[in-house]
Amino acid sequence: METPGSQSSLHRANLERVVRAVRLAGSLTQAEIARTTGLSAATVSNIVRELKDGGTVEVTPTSAGGRRARSVSLSGDAGIVIGVDFGHTHLRVAVGNLAHQVLAEEAEPLDVDASAAQGFDRAEQLVSRLIAATGVDPTKIAGVGLGVPGPIDVESGTLGSTSILPGWTGTKPAEELGARLGVPVHVDNDANLGALGELVWGSGRGVKDLAYIKVASGVGAGLVISGRIYRGPGGTAGEIGHITLDESGPVCRCGNRGCLETFTAARYVLPLLQSSHGTDLTMERVVGLARDGDPGCRRVIADVGRHIGSGVANLCNLLNPSRVVLGGDLAEAGELVLGPIRESVGRYAIPSAARQLSVLPGALGGRAEVLGALALALSEMGDSTLLDGTLPAGTPAFT
Repeated sequence: METPGSQSSLHRANLERVVRAVRLAGSLTQAEIARTTGLSAATVSNIVRELKDGGTVEVTPTSAGGRRARSVSLSGDAGIVIGVDFGHTHLRVAVGNLAHQVLAEEAEPLDVDASAAQGFDRAEQLVSRLIAATGVDPTKIAGVGLGVPGPIDVESGTLGSTSILPGWTGTKPAEELGARLGVPVHVDNDANLGALGELVWGSGRGVKDLAYIKVASGVGAGLVISGRIYRGPGGTAGEIGHITLDESGPVCRCGNRGCLETFTAARYVLPLLQSSHGTDLTMERVVGLARDGDPGCRRVIADVGRHIGSGVANLCNLLNPSRVVLGGDLAEAGELVLGPIRESVGRYAIPSAARQLSVLPGALGGRAEVLGALALALSEMGDSTLLDGTLPAGTPAFT
C-alpha cells in the first residue's frame, strides 16, 4: 500500500508532473522539462526513459541553442482529442493527437438562426466524418473541447444571453454534445479559446500573461494570467466590449450607452460605409479595401483601432499583460489597425505598462478558436489515465 510521502507515491507524482508538462507544451527537451517541473536533470532522464519504454512518450533527436538535445512528446497513438468551434456563420472541427499534431480539420457554413439541436446534429456529423477520414480508433478519444460565441456559466455550464446564437440561450452545450458523442466535452467561450489557441500554437507562445482581443459581431477578450485562462467566478471575465467609452454614445445591446462594442463591432461599423460602398459589405471586405488604399475604409479601421486601444489601455492599467493579440478579420488589416491601437495605449495606459506591452496580430486567423478547443481538451485530461493506459469512461457514439 502506498502512503503519502512514500517513495512509490513520490515517483508516481514525478511521472505525472513530467507527463503534464509535455502534454501541455506538445514537446519539450529534457532540459526544458527539468526547468518546467523543477526536477533534477538525472530524475527527468530516468523518468523519460521509463515513459518511453512504456510507450507513453516518444523521444526524437533535436537541437537547442546549437547543441544536440532530445525532444520529448506524447506518443502519437496514446489518444486523440477533438475541437469543435461554433462561430457566427460557421462550424469548424479539428482532430488532433496528444503530441499537438492536427490530423484533420474541416469547416462548413452554419446558419446562425439554426436551432441548437440542428447545430449539435451538424457537429456530430462532422466529427463522425473526420474520425472516419483519419481512420483513428474512436475508443482513443480522450476528450472534446467546444467553443461557443457567448458567456458560459462556470457552475452550471449554461450558455448565457448571446445575440449571435439567440436560440441557444439557456442550453448546456457540453452536456448536449457529450450526449451525442459519448465522450467528455469541455466548453468555453470563443474568446477564451482564441487565447488558448494563440498561447499554445500562435502569437502568444513563450508568454505567461496576455489578452486575446476578438472583434467580430461582438467584442470579447480572452485573458491569460500566469499561463492559465482567467474566467472569473461567473465565467464572464474579459467582456471588454462593454467598457464605457462615451456615456452619451449609442445604446448597446447590454442596455448601456457608448460601450466599446458600439464603436468597433461589425454591426455598428459597417453601416458607416454602406452609403458609399453598398449594403453587402463585410468586415473582411472592408479590410481588403483598406489594404488596397480605399480612404474611407482606412479611416474607419483607424478609428476602430483607436477605440480598441482605449479598451486595451484599461486592461494594461488593471492587469499589466505583456502581450495583446488581435484576432478576427480585423487582424488582417495589420498596421492599419495595430498602429492606432498602440497610439491609444501610449496615450491612455500607465507608461510603465505601455512600455512592457507588445501588440501583435494573431498568427492562426480563423483557426484560433478550434485549435484553442483542442488545447482545452488537452488541458482537461488527467495524467493518470495516460500512465495507466486508460481513457475517460464513456463509449463513443460513433463506432
